[in-house]
Amino acid sequence: MQGFPVGSFLFWKIEPATSRNFRFFDFSREYHQRDNPHCPPLGKAPDGPVTAVLDGQQRLTALNVGLRGSLAVKEPNRWWNNPKAFPVKKLHLDLLHELAPDEEGAVYRFEFLADERAAAPASGEFWFPVSRIFGMAEPCEPMVYLAERGLGNTTCAVRSLHRLQATVHNASVISYYEEESQDIEKVLNIFIRTNSGGTVLSYSDLLLSIATAQWEQRDARSEINTLVDALNVTGLGFNFSKDFVLKAGLMLSDIASVGFKVENFDRNNMKKLESNWSQVAETLRLTARLIASFGLSRDTITADSALLPVAYYLHTKGCDDGYLTSKAGAEDREIVKHWLVRSLIKPGIWGSGLDVLLTALREVIRNASGKFPDESLEREMRVRGKSLTFTNEEVEELADMRYGSRDLFGLLTLLFPFVDTRNQFHIDHVFPSAVFHARKLKQLGFPEDEIACLQDRKDRLSNLQLLQGPDNQSKNDQMPADWIAETYKTDDDRKDYIARHLLDGVMTDLNGFAVFYESRRKRLLERIVEVLNRPTDTTD
Repeated sequence: MQGFPVGSFLFWKIEPATSRNFRFFDFSREYHQRDNPHCPPLGKAPDGPVTAVLDGQQRLTALNVGLRGSLAVKEPNRWWNNPKAFPVKKLHLDLLHELAPDEEGAVYRFEFLADERAAAPASGEFWFPVSRIFGMAEPCEPMVYLAERGLGNTTCAVRSLHRLQATVHNASVISYYEEESQDIEKVLNIFIRTNSGGTVLSYSDLLLSIATAQWEQRDARSEINTLVDALNVTGLGFNFSKDFVLKAGLMLSDIASVGFKVENFDRNNMKKLESNWSQVAETLRLTARLIASFGLSRDTITADSALLPVAYYLHTKGCDDGYLTSKAGAEDREIVKHWLVRSLIKPGIWGSGLDVLLTALREVIRNASGKFPDESLEREMRVRGKSLTFTNEEVEELADMRYGSRDLFGLLTLLFPFVDTRNQFHIDHVFPSAVFHARKLKQLGFPEDEIACLQDRKDRLSNLQLLQGPDNQSKNDQMPADWIAETYKTDDDRKDYIARHLLDGVMTDLNGFAVFYESRRKRLLERIVEVLNRPTDTTD
């Protein structure tokens, strides 16, 4: 609408003899984040040539959803299993929005709106459903539409709707390059070179297309999408991608390299992956259930790749669902959890050099016997500059971790291992957040500089603990000493709870908060070093 180009597209003209080797998919139009997140298959390829989109799929999907379809994404603060969390919305243009130009031209107001919202505009709004523009092929038709609604003399409405009509029906805003070679290797190389600045997802999608073409008994795309969906609804929910599942397939099938390289997706490797697929899929489901039992979820896993050594271990050991609950496996599960969470908390582990690291860790696990080889893995990681030893500076940073950090839940589970994370736990403020409101602190006589310090400390590790969901709700805004006295009926129970959570010195008011905070921080520092670093480790 502002006159900028959409960007060039890369198309591939595929002859019938070649197209029979591939499966094709339509563009998403009625996108639903939970119920309809994938492109629908087109079925049997047509008899004539096919034009496939290699680069530009996301842009064309966005245009299809905006111009022809609908969008349903989860609204905040609603549960995933609530249908009302995903209202269906269509793209609308506010025709009464004043076209005040900025440095880049007039700015138009587009929004995805539910039908009820569009039908009940606020004062000064008129929402035009963008999809209706396809019924206005002639330049005069916008004026007829506006006149029927009393907007024929409204300048901004006339300009906006005419501009939309001209952009959709007349403007040449899309340019493309069409490759006609039927050589898949050449096409891949063209894609890789032209898309070198693009996203990994686009590349993995292309590799997935190769796998789809080479699997004989299964539909790779359908199998992988189905598995991703199943993994992501495990426990409190995850956010795994096709990239994760593809890389897991390479790793668990013992393919030489786990990198996203064309040579790793040749016919022999894909045949091996297809033959192992049932075991790979079941292992990944088991892995998701295992880490869900650790209390981890999409909000607390900062690097999916950290799960691949765990999955490979479960795969080589031949574990099944019994591993999740057996008493014999309890110690092993704790070792896995300890190694996994430490690797997620430690900065820089799952960044650069990932494929080489994963290949090396796979070798360690393959040659190990017995329990999860955490010590051997750590030695290999240390050799490769990925030490799990936490320096003094890193320990201090952990002790000051803030509420909302994605690493916080994992750290708390290691510091307080008696917490059964198979139940739903909340991160709770020991001294409730509500009592730190500036107005309340002023009323209690705290000076300005101390108020700022108190408000900063209320959200740090020393004022945080893990509480089961019902306990957290019942605690509400009670002061810690009052809640403990009310919840635990005997002196022994109260003393045990305080000792286990390092809560010595909790008070019924804020006057003792500073002393409590410093005392608990000191004890937490000692426990962090004790829990995260092995006795042989040294810190800077």
